[in-house]
This record gives sequence, structure tokens and C-alpha cells, in this order.
Amino acid sequence: MQYSNPILFCDYSDPDVIRAGKYFYMVASSFNYVPGVPVLRSENLVEWELVNYVIPKLPFDRFNERVCAGDGAWAPSIRFNNGKFYCLIPFPDDGIFVSEAYTPEGEWTPLRPLIEGKGIIDPCPIWDGDRCFVAVAFARSRAGFNSKIGLYEVTPDLTECLSKSYKIIYDGHDNNPIIEGPKFYKRGCYFYILAPAGSVKSGWQVALRSERIDGPYKSKVILMQGDSPVNGPHQGALVDCSDGRDWFIHFQDMRAYGRITHLQPVNWDNGWPLCGKVKYDGIAGTPVEGGEYPVDCACPDGANKTPYAKRFWQLPANPKKGWFANGNILKCAPFSGKVGDLPNAATVKIAHKEVTFKTRVETVFVSGGDEFGFGMLGKKYAYLSVGGGKICLVSGDEHGEKVKPICDAGKILDLEIRVSFAAPYSLFCTFGINGKYIASPSEIDAGVWVGARLLMFARNKNNQTSAGYAKVLAFEAV
Repeated sequence: MQYSNPILFCDYSDPDVIRAGKYFYMVASSFNYVPGVPVLRSENLVEWELVNYVIPKLPFDRFNERVCAGDGAWAPSIRFNNGKFYCLIPFPDDGIFVSEAYTPEGEWTPLRPLIEGKGIIDPCPIWDGDRCFVAVAFARSRAGFNSKIGLYEVTPDLTECLSKSYKIIYDGHDNNPIIEGPKFYKRGCYFYILAPAGSVKSGWQVALRSERIDGPYKSKVILMQGDSPVNGPHQGALVDCSDGRDWFIHFQDMRAYGRITHLQPVNWDNGWPLCGKVKYDGIAGTPVEGGEYPVDCACPDGANKTPYAKRFWQLPANPKKGWFANGNILKCAPFSGKVGDLPNAATVKIAHKEVTFKTRVETVFVSGGDEFGFGMLGKKYAYLSVGGGKICLVSGDEHGEKVKPICDAGKILDLEIRVSFAAPYSLFCTFGINGKYIASPSEIDAGVWVGARLLMFARNKNNQTSAGYAKVLAFEAV
């Protein structure tokens, strides 16, 4: 069978992947969205299904009922050792935290701190005999510097940090600036760290290699855009198949569509893992359009299908009791700020270039200011506002909002959003009311570190307590 890239046209940023038995497991960044750190499963590295989340909510009070865009759970790693799966999750203002589970589909333990420090990010552990080490990167916005890889020693059960501070084992300022996202491996006599460099939108993938875990490390570029249309191919995972072949999974930043996932073959050349299509011996590969499946097995039911079931909806802040009821009732919680700061917004990632979302909703408004919204969320956003007997089109950004009255509102409404793609990576949406499309398309931007999202909410925009609510009678994506 042949696969085509991207394997996941969905915003799973900073993917890390391991193989455990017949399954491959992936984790990804979730930032301020909860539940957080999605866990995906595959039998063939191409077709994936979302099976779990590592954290039900973010473990700091600042996320309670408040949107901290771009904060939260950054690039995690997943590893298996001594009968347990470990997920290491960085919080850029707090340090590195750990959760563990006996199966990725099962219950993950509450987060525990491992490494304290501001700006320490992108952790990945490796076990060497009876010792364990964690590679990390640094966020300039918090640590004051970047472009370096640090090393800590921790206990093998990841409960205690043994190092008083990090040791810098690689400085990329000269050849690989903004190097980050290290992933640790050992092949033969070498330790390898695979890491992205350059920038998210136009960078490349680097391999570091040393016979000692603490270096010195030699570097080599192993994947770059070249003449392919895939910009900035990097930040991912080297994963082995049972037949001995290696593969590389990485993301591509598509702006409003988020960071989508690609799969590259790996060819070893003089001890270096060159990824993608290798045209010349010893020279970095470029992204492939597709190829033969790594593993020849059937697609699991539900894999790679449009992810709009209950499990896929996330909130931009820790939930509060009373925001929702019965799985389909959105209550008019008091909030008078901009929609981009609305903590009880139900959101879901976009998973196709072209898609139409349809919902039927019944509004039961009690107080002045009760409102239901259905739209697209990003730094530039737009939504249909239902309230006060009217439907308005609201468009907004950091500078404010514009409101355009459209028509009167009935109690039960059929609303649509048609998402369309425009080169190079622009996303537009057109709104429909009761079967009729209105106005011209609205352009939507990415959010902070995340792609645009579908948005659905109820609130009281006068910031009053209200018994009003909106009941979602139907929802589908076609």
C-alpha cells in the first residue's frame, strides 16, 4: 500500500513517537488547551487514532478559568522503560514534569515535578545501564538564551533530579541556531540527539552524534526543505519498525492550519540517519510526497477520520463546574471580554483543507447579554453571534471587534461554517444561516503556537450570572 504526506492534516505540534509491541504511540504539544497532551495510536505509522490524554487539566492555578495563550504543556516526550510508559512535559515557566502509565490508553498518574527552572523545555530521557539522563532545550523568552542543548542526570524512575544544574553538551549558535526539541537515542556505540534548528517555518533537522552521552557531539543536517514544498521540516521522532527499518515523523507549519504531520523514510549513511529523499550520498534528504507503508496492516476503525467526536473537543483553560451539562448544553457563563479570552469556549482542531461544519442549536436565553457563538478562533477570528433576538457576524483581532447585524434569530437555528484554503497557507471561512450563506469570507489566523480552531460557546456578555443556555441538537462535519 502507498501512503501520502501529510499523514495527519491536523495540528499535532512537536510529535514524539515510540514503538511498543505492535503499536506506535504519539504524544504532542497542547499548550493551554485541556485535556492536554494527546496520545495517538497506530499500527502502521500512517493511520492514527486519538486514544487518550495524559493530563485532564493544567496543574497551576493561573490556568483556572483564564486563557493563558501559548503557555501550558509544550513539546513532550514519551518513552518506555522497565514496564512503564513515561511522558515528560515541560511547562516553560515552571520546569519539567512527569506522568507515567502502564498502558498509554489507561490512566496516567498526576504530574510530579522532576526539574525545576524557568525556560527549561523539550525534555527527553534516555537510560544507559542503571543511569538515566534527560536532554533539554532552552526558551529565550524565559531563560534569556536559546540555541543550546543541556543535560541532566535523574534517577532511573524519574522521581528525582541528581544534577545541581544542567551541563551544556551542544551549542548551536554557529551552525544550528535555535536548536531545540532534542530527542535522545542510542544506536550501536553512538548516542544520537535529533533536534530541529533554524526556525519553525523555515528550519531543518539536525542529528548530533557522540560516543559519550555528555559529548562532545558532532552535527549533521539530515533533512531540509530543498526543492520540496514542505517548509521547515523538523521537530519530530526517529522510530524503529520491527523489520529493523527506521522512520522519521515530523511536522510542517501551515500557519492557520497548524502544524501537520509527515512521515519520512530513513537511510543510514556512515552512521548518520538521513531522512526523506536522499539525492546525493552524505547529503541531507528532502521531504517525500509518500511511499510504501512502513507496516502492511489494515487501518484501525476510526483512524485518521475527521476528529470531531466528543473526545476531540478541548477548552482553552481549566474547566469550571457549571459551564456545561449533559454533554450538549452550553451555559451562559458570565464573561464580558473578547472571545479570544473566553475560557469556556469549546474548540476543536481543523483536520482538512476544505470542510463544512454544521450545527443545529436551540437557544434558551433568560437574561440580557445572553449569547451563543459559532465560529473560528485564531488571532484573527470570526463568529456568528446569536443574542437579543438577532444574529450578527462578529470579526475581531487584537485591536478590537467589528459587529455586522445579519438577521433576526429564531429559537432553533441551523448554522454552517465553510472552511476554504488559499495558497500558500491561508484559511477563510464563510458563514451560513438556515441554508443561506452570508457576507464575504473571513480570513482566520493561527493562534499562539496553535492553528485556528472551530469555536462554539455560550456566555453572558454583560458579565452577569444567568440561567440561559444553548442546547446543541446536532453537529457534523462534511
